[in-house]
Amino acid sequence: MKGTFTIGNSLKTVDLSKPIDISIPLQDSSKNPLAWYLEKPSITPVQVDDWVGKVSEGASVNFNNIRFNPHAHGTHTECVGHISEAFHSVNRALTTFFFTAEVLSVTPEKDGADLVISLPQVKRLLQDKKPEAVVIRTLPNLPQKKSRKYSHSNWPYLHEDAARFLREIGVSHLLIDLPSVDKEKDDGKLLAHKAFWNYPKAPRLSATITEFVYVPNRVKDGSYLLNLQMASFCNDAAPSKPVLYKFL
Repeated sequence: MKGTFTIGNSLKTVDLSKPIDISIPLQDSSKNPLAWYLEKPSITPVQVDDWVGKVSEGASVNFNNIRFNPHAHGTHTECVGHISEAFHSVNRALTTFFFTAEVLSVTPEKDGADLVISLPQVKRLLQDKKPEAVVIRTLPNLPQKKSRKYSHSNWPYLHEDAARFLREIGVSHLLIDLPSVDKEKDDGKLLAHKAFWNYPKAPRLSATITEFVYVPNRVKDGSYLLNLQMASFCNDAAPSKPVLYKFL
């Protein structure tokens, strides 16, 4: 099944039967990735008196409660409400779902005790392209990312100058394969978040950041169509399922 989209002044085609899912599924398992000092999510059957919502225990349906944090437990999309005093819902921020996207692979550079994705690196990889979305894959890109425990690891992060540059060239949706675009312990500065959302000066209410993605090694750097799917939560962030389609 093919779909044709207008990109700029040209028509481009994708094969909709070949989606590339770059989300990490949430599971009640030690294999679930973790960040922000939380334990794994839990998925447990509802219990009311003697009734247990589990078919294997005699119920007619499986009926589970799910306890998780979107920021800590897997792929999620967030809006400026993540850092603002005023409430902003990501469900209201994201109202269209298909975007041109560039996948960029980058090896973070050493900066003291940190590893940083710098402005020169982002500029070099993007060249003169100005996509609606940018997907950053950090190297090395090991499958263990999908189950890594990130708390207290000082993961790599995006320099605020790089985040500002992406905003200035018109990128509205930033995706990264780390728990945050910012340094794990930065005393609440959130420099990359603020630079990308232009907060608090003139917040970009429709711009989003998606964290905790995983881009398989078989996916080459370059241009794609991004379908940014998201659960309809009235919250600053929601679990999401970004899907890429290669242009034919």
